[in-house]
Amino acid sequence: MQAHHDAASNPPAIALHNLTLGYERHPAVHHLSITIDPGSLVAVVGPNGAGKSTLVKALAGQLRPIEGWVAGLAQHRVAWLPQHSGIDRSFPVSVQELVMLGLWHEVGALGRYTPTHRAACHEALDAVGLLGFEKRGIDTLSGGQMQRALFARLIVQDASVVLLDEPFAAVDQRTTEDLLALLHRWQAQGKTVVAVLHDLAQVRAHFPLTLLLAREPVAWGATAEVLTEAHWQRALHMQEPFDDDAPLCAPASTHAHSHGVPA
Repeated sequence: MQAHHDAASNPPAIALHNLTLGYERHPAVHHLSITIDPGSLVAVVGPNGAGKSTLVKALAGQLRPIEGWVAGLAQHRVAWLPQHSGIDRSFPVSVQELVMLGLWHEVGALGRYTPTHRAACHEALDAVGLLGFEKRGIDTLSGGQMQRALFARLIVQDASVVLLDEPFAAVDQRTTEDLLALLHRWQAQGKTVVAVLHDLAQVRAHFPLTLLLAREPVAWGATAEVLTEAHWQRALHMQEPFDDDAPLCAPASTHAHSHGVPA
């Protein structure tokens, strides 16, 4: 499962080798080996419970592999937006304060913000259409406005790899369109974006590369070649009998090819 990649001249942003992930040693993702080039815009799709969020959590460094390894990310600043941000919306935090949390890598725990930091925050809010919202409490924001604010926080993190888990779930269409446009700008800047998504029409329209998971890799590569009816039916078939309490299985060198995964 190799992307088009010249290792000598352009090392991958993310390289996964025989990656198996799970909880309490019950695997949720099996034997995933792919490389993702810098500047790629990648969708991760699959049936419910296919291991998509588990994979992104591992890429974010929140879950240690059971087997295999992840390479490349140590050379990059990584920003992660989980499906549920865990932010208490009733907490008395302004939009500007929320966005500035993305500068932790520069200011540390003391949070001493300079005029340059405040300018970056202003530019990020402008980029997501929230200028004028700086002093508003996050408890006053709609779902779409809150997601815009979280994307502004991603902007100031200035990460070269951005991981998104269902970033457009329960978000209005206008916000989704604006944030998709932002993803394309990030790609144009050379950032690598990996997003878990469920809207396949959205994936076809905006994401050149797709990974189809059903606990195991089903297909990886150009979106039009991955999102075929045959691949999707195979994913559904592979997912249905999966046993959450299954023991670890032994890796197989031909594993990817046995499931029709393109090389």
